[in-house]
Amino acid sequence: MSDKNEQSLEMLRHSTAHVMAQAVRDLYGDVKLAIGPAIEDGFYYDFDAPNRFTEEDFEKIEKRMREIAKKDFPFVREEMTREAAIAFFRERGEIYKVALLEDMEDASVSIYKQGDFVDLCRGPHLPSTGKIGAFKLLSLAGAYWRGDEKNKMLQRIYGTAFPDKKSLRQYLNRLEEAKKRDHRKLGRELDLFSISEEIGPGLICWHPKGARIRNVIESFWRRAHYAHGYELLYTPHIGRSELWQRSGHLDFYREGMYAPMNVDENEYYVKPMNCPFHIQIYNSRNRSYRDLPLRWAELGTVYRYEKGGVLHGLLRVRGFTQDDAHIFCTPEQIEDEILEVLRFSLYMWRSFGFEDVAAYLATRPKKAVGDPKRWEQAQVSLEKAVAAEGLACKIDEGGGAFYGPKIDLKIRDAIGREWQTTTIQFDFNLPERFDMTYTGADGEKHRPYMVHRALLGSLERFFGILVEHYAGAFPVWLAPVQVRVLTITDSHIPYARKVLETLLASQVRAEGDFRNEKLGFKIREAQVQKIPFALVIGDRERDEKTVTPRARGNQNLPAMSVDDFVERVREESKVMNETIL
Repeated sequence: MSDKNEQSLEMLRHSTAHVMAQAVRDLYGDVKLAIGPAIEDGFYYDFDAPNRFTEEDFEKIEKRMREIAKKDFPFVREEMTREAAIAFFRERGEIYKVALLEDMEDASVSIYKQGDFVDLCRGPHLPSTGKIGAFKLLSLAGAYWRGDEKNKMLQRIYGTAFPDKKSLRQYLNRLEEAKKRDHRKLGRELDLFSISEEIGPGLICWHPKGARIRNVIESFWRRAHYAHGYELLYTPHIGRSELWQRSGHLDFYREGMYAPMNVDENEYYVKPMNCPFHIQIYNSRNRSYRDLPLRWAELGTVYRYEKGGVLHGLLRVRGFTQDDAHIFCTPEQIEDEILEVLRFSLYMWRSFGFEDVAAYLATRPKKAVGDPKRWEQAQVSLEKAVAAEGLACKIDEGGGAFYGPKIDLKIRDAIGREWQTTTIQFDFNLPERFDMTYTGADGEKHRPYMVHRALLGSLERFFGILVEHYAGAFPVWLAPVQVRVLTITDSHIPYARKVLETLLASQVRAEGDFRNEKLGFKIREAQVQKIPFALVIGDRERDEKTVTPRARGNQNLPAMSVDDFVERVREESKVMNETIL
């Protein structure tokens, strides 16, 4: 979608949010309005209402919205001084609009009117309510005013809008498909993971099948990193407060950290990030330009505080394992290193079945640390790498962190949803804070370039994306159980056991179902569990020493020897020409 189309869609959805607010006000009277922005795939509005909304109210609200649209009220923009606007909304009892205005520094602000409805808004909007197109209210949620749990809980109504009914229908169909693919639902059905209230919200327990997939992912990750010139690190889960003070986390990130523990009269914090530990390893001895570049990676488990209201299965958690890496190099090496890390990222995503990847480049903000020349070189290296790989790229001018520019990679899954994943982030702050140096060819001390790189992001979130992308039907190389051996009668069990032993000895992930149940029942169970292959063992297989595979999707394959079947599994377990078993 072009930027122009995105802006048009955002305007449509923002305008629809205003129409929804007007409908709610018309229907429920004494309702105070908070904020109602357009968001990705839709819009929402937060209300402070005396009544409790339910999804049964949606039909009534939508009917009133259609009536407002039919009246085709023009969206009329008016300018007011900030003081006049405060008086205007205070007179109407709109306490949230007043609070927003009081925090603004603008001398003048804009309001929008449609019929007798008035809202504080920068705009822009459609010409009139009659242009809002096709819409649907979707869900309800609680939302603290300004995201602060000390403030009042408001009621948030989510909706979506599109220019036409066909686009809306296609989107709603995708939503239905997304519900079927919800990793929380599939996680229960396939027995992959769980979250226990007794352990704590946002903390994941990996069950045997989920842990098996994670082990496959980690093994592939490690081999790929060694093959791409990385060394792997292990670092502690806690660190002294002085470390976090020097890194700046206690000044800028304390709200995301858990309370300290006292050990030998020293304060220790569980780590929210791995970077200070990697820097300590770098600083453990003198470094020369001949040592660089250094590519260090770690599957490091970190803990970050997230408010309970935003926790969401595997996608938003409080404890997670980050596939973290840091690159330390000289200015002369930086372009090659950035190109290499981008190519490596693409290799990994394509290995897991994601081909649609886009880049988002965030550049230097007004307030930034570090030499502007280094910023420029860093940005140029990012731009060149993206261009070399032919990636679609959007530039977020001034959107970088204060300590360095970055590239974010976003992938599209099987039903077209976009997920932010890889981050390649320069850091001009920590090398200064920790006085990182290397000795150059001139014999002088120089500051290395430092690049943070989270490739998959976190294993938990990545696994959630993976479950939904494949709808739980993992490719053979990732499937926790690749083969289930099924017997027709008890007389087939001895041979079936020998088949199972051969499969396990060949590193095929296999299990047996030798229960005294009907074969059709066993086959259906294997299908429900989304196992790639079921091997049916009957008289012919036992007598001829063969197996008859049934592929996922009810595809019957011809009978073959166990060795031939193992070779087939190996062939289907190849990822980028490497067999994963």
